[in-house]
Amino acid sequence: MAADGVADDPRPYHVYLAWFGPGLVKVGITAVERGSARLLEQGAVCFTWLGAGPLMAARRTEELLRAALRVPDRIPYAEKRAVRAALPETEEERADEIREVYGKAVRLGGWPESLTPEPFRSVDHVRAFGLAGVPAALGEVRELVAGGSLSGELVAAAGPDLHLAAPSGVVVLDTRLMRGWELVPAAGGEVAFPVRHFEAPADHRQDGLF
Repeated sequence: MAADGVADDPRPYHVYLAWFGPGLVKVGITAVERGSARLLEQGAVCFTWLGAGPLMAARRTEELLRAALRVPDRIPYAEKRAVRAALPETEEERADEIREVYGKAVRLGGWPESLTPEPFRSVDHVRAFGLAGVPAALGEVRELVAGGSLSGELVAAAGPDLHLAAPSGVVVLDTRLMRGWELVPAAGGEVAFPVRHFEAPADHRQDGLF
């Protein structure tokens, strides 16, 4: 990811649109040399490149889309997890929203001349994350507490999130919560950590996009 204070970074950067689930599209940039690693780290279900060029041109394009199309550059992980529990079944359906935003983006004026546009091509990560055919997650672990436990089969992993199939259903564990905790064999299969259950997904889209 680009460091804001390094304006003279000589590396080329990609501008991308990423989709995390119904209603959640974001814009961002990543060094071309990193390929799609940044998108996998973020848990993007699918994405497309918009263009490539110098860092500042990529930054200006990112800001242009944020201002003109009201596309955010950050989405909280809690929101990503909730919509990931209600993904469309086909790649074509999953690409619909970024395809529409891409069309709006390329019709905007004011793109930096040094940014080379790229054609729309949706890259789908459902199989890479192991989400294909996996039951939807029921909720997420809110926190780890002393004496608590979680045991289940690892069925998918998206970004920092592990999808674990416990007897009561699939639960998402953010591995960043595990820092500083010791891992020991679990005695049973029940979830004994506080869990936030996902609400039934609403048919919504980001305000101002469509």
